[in-house]
Amino acid sequence: MESIYKQLVKGIQDYFEEAGFERGVVGLSGGIDSSLTLKLAVDALGAENVTGILMPDLGLTKRENIDHASKLAAYFGVETLKVPINGFLSKFDELPWNQVSDDYAKGLRLANINVKARTRMMILYHFANTFNALVLGTSNLSEALLGYGTKYGDVAADLHVLADLYKTEVRELSRFLNLPPEIINKKPSAELYKDQTDEAELGAEYEELDKILMRREEGVLRLIDSGLNSDLVHEIFNRMKLHKHKCEFPHIIKVNRNV
Repeated sequence: MESIYKQLVKGIQDYFEEAGFERGVVGLSGGIDSSLTLKLAVDALGAENVTGILMPDLGLTKRENIDHASKLAAYFGVETLKVPINGFLSKFDELPWNQVSDDYAKGLRLANINVKARTRMMILYHFANTFNALVLGTSNLSEALLGYGTKYGDVAADLHVLADLYKTEVRELSRFLNLPPEIINKKPSAELYKDQTDEAELGAEYEELDKILMRREEGVLRLIDSGLNSDLVHEIFNRMKLHKHKCEFPHIIKVNRNV
């Protein structure tokens, strides 16, 4: 883990130097991904050059998550700002299509969930533009492969620090760096709705998911033949195919100028 740690720290430093920036901003949730990203950013840039922004959905975000994020940032000597997103979200209730038939109720629910992640990213970029900073993303490789994130929301960033680490590696590196166990052992949740957890939505714990993701190049049949759960293997490969667009630049229609 020491080698991975050093590579990530240097990677942050090299990117910031090449881009001509000194300051970074991280959205803090109290979860393991944002906590590890904060630690790496501090070690790479110095606490004085990192800002953490807490963006709770008041009434939904657990108090312990706010406390964990605030205390960890304070321990690292990082300036934090708290910006509840409720006021921003309330404006979406005024959209003319907010009242829809039952046929579109599922889509409206998804839209209202995703707008939370997109609102948070807008806040981060507002800060970044104002103070000449770069936004450090907190998505990991397991999430990226499974498309478990919101396009132009938490998937958006100037630099993805953890996007080449599987979730199990994020946990291992966090233990190596002595992050608080209450953060490491917490059930991962984006807290986009009440009692939501990542693993419940994905259908398995990250340990099971990563066993498949790490061997994805072997293909469906070989993974099933090796004894892995058939239903889960198919589900993961279907999810990767369905959500591949989240990890790619928007499709561009090429034109032939010689016609």
